[in-house]
Amino acid sequence: MTYRKHADLKTLGDLRKLAPAEFAGFVELDKIVGREDGAVPVKYRELMALAVALTTQCPCCLDVRTPNAKRVGAAVTHGTLALKLFDAAT
Repeated sequence: MTYRKHADLKTLGDLRKLAPAEFAGFVELDKIVGREDGAVPVKYRELMALAVALTTQCPCCLDVRTPNAKRVGAAVTHGTLALKLFDAAT
């Protein structure tokens, strides 16, 4: 059985109904990460969000954050460096 599929993101509406205040906080955080203005460039905010997703091993977060990081030019360059450093580690 597959743990999770992209289509599972459709159930976010159910979470909003079950925990509206918590879901609203989640949406506000997502807006902060994805906005184009701010002292911290969106590229770095997306990298931080992707790092959190990797650290927490959240499949939903990885599903959403990876394409966003790629869109702002963060995923490919840093991903290849991470692979290089991983392979070089003893």
